[in-house]
Amino acid sequence: MELHVVSHPLVDHKLTVLRDKNTPSSTFRELVSEIVMLEAYEATRDLLLEDKPIETPVAPMVGKRIAPPRPMIVPILRAGLGMLDGMMKLLPTAEVGFLGMKRDEQTLDIITYANRLPDDLTGRHVFLVDPMLATGGTLVAAIHYLAERGAREITCIDILAAPEGLKRLEQDINPDINVRVVVAAVDDHLNEKAYIVPGLGDAGDRLYGVVD
Repeated sequence: MELHVVSHPLVDHKLTVLRDKNTPSSTFRELVSEIVMLEAYEATRDLLLEDKPIETPVAPMVGKRIAPPRPMIVPILRAGLGMLDGMMKLLPTAEVGFLGMKRDEQTLDIITYANRLPDDLTGRHVFLVDPMLATGGTLVAAIHYLAERGAREITCIDILAAPEGLKRLEQDINPDINVRVVVAAVDDHLNEKAYIVPGLGDAGDRLYGVVD
């Protein structure tokens, strides 16, 4: 597993506003999209390219374009949806799949309740997006879920990560899967409720409101 922490003044500034408990949901959503675009710029550096002959207004030339098969963006519902807009703005030719996973707050087990994915992901570069990498359980389960369908190039884009979650990924991910993790920051630790500290609270609730 490869970890990349995006270091940029704009990321630091926007992340500070994002963490502030007084930031309203409307601003929170905008900031998530902006931060994800900055992360995605780094996360897409390894996309494969192919030659593309074109004609400019001046002369013919051979440029570059993203090689097939098309990349796939997979947000983990529901908080991952808040990152989709920023990803699509930077990578509009990508296809989108959906994976519904949630953590049982009592047992911390991962429950898969929905998916909308191709049966075969062989050769596809998959971008798995979820705001928080806390215990790592959801991300590990999602990576295995994608790998069962043939995905071997998986880039995870998270806004925040905890050391405990990163350690779990290192331990539990099959080394045959090329996994890269791109985050805006690695925070200090998890508290007794498995929330990232200092973190930003529950990303889903802050994006969309509390659902009982």
